[in-house]
Amino acid sequence: MAIPISSAQGACNQNKIVGESKKLQRVMQQVEIVGPTDSTVLILGETGTGKGRFAEHIHAMSARRHRPFIKLNCAAIPLGLLESELFGHERGAFTGAISQRLGRFEAANRGTLFLDEIGDIPAELQPKLLRVLQEHEFERLGSGQTIQTDVRLIAATQHNLKKMVAEGKFREDLFYRLNVFPVTLPPLRERTQDLPSLVRHFVDIFAHRMHKRVDVIPTDVVSTMARYPWPGNIRELENFIERAVILSSGAVLDAPMHELTALDDEVTAPPVTLKDAERVHICKILREVDGVIAKAAVRLGVPRSTLFYKMRRLGISVPREAKRRPAVQALTADHLH
Repeated sequence: MAIPISSAQGACNQNKIVGESKKLQRVMQQVEIVGPTDSTVLILGETGTGKGRFAEHIHAMSARRHRPFIKLNCAAIPLGLLESELFGHERGAFTGAISQRLGRFEAANRGTLFLDEIGDIPAELQPKLLRVLQEHEFERLGSGQTIQTDVRLIAATQHNLKKMVAEGKFREDLFYRLNVFPVTLPPLRERTQDLPSLVRHFVDIFAHRMHKRVDVIPTDVVSTMARYPWPGNIRELENFIERAVILSSGAVLDAPMHELTALDDEVTAPPVTLKDAERVHICKILREVDGVIAKAAVRLGVPRSTLFYKMRRLGISVPREAKRRPAVQALTADHLH
């Protein structure tokens, strides 16, 4: 038995939200209610659940849909440069500021700003973020001129902000400003009913992109996928399907199912020693963030250098690109033009 794939490969919208499960439909109903408004939205959910895609969908439903949609991952920017990324800077504001630069709030004027991983914004920047949400104004670094901005904010986090507020790690007043309309995305393991549709969707995309024709998916492949917990959620599934399409030489999807069995055993097998437990936990976090060292370090609450040291000590391979890429290049993500 096999599941057929639509013959119109590549015709699907790559950014559409796929699924018919009750949990997903409840989220979609919330999005349809809040989308046309200008209200702040807080998207909650585990890493890889599609928070960025839902943010884009909300923007597309609003009256601002023809205006800029600017995004920034607060966890991916070095601490000392995040303020400049958000609010911009003047020439000479700090060492290396050789020219004026617009921040994301200025670039998103009359549009939407999506701040991912808002729970990772440092405490010293939280008052300035609160001010721009309350007063709709800010100053660039190195300037005393107040700039007005008309921005709709969509924020997202995998953290429990209520718990962070109770622990004194997140401002209570900022939390209430962000929590106007919370939307919680379900993890993939709670919406396995959507797996067949999601698999078909991603196979369609990657087969078209690679100029392949993959017409059928064996039902046992989908059954095995449904039993796997998918700690990396939709993002992990998407990467897995891309790998499967690469490996497929014929019309039938040739998915590397041994990977799911091995990873599932690693997740469920109880670690024997403290060193084993640390290795399993670090590997789990690395999978959830697709091997991005900066994000993994933030999740683990340690400096990047400490994480590199621990990975070497525990025999965890460091991604080659992470070894050779300077940390400052994180600034190129979503760089303003």
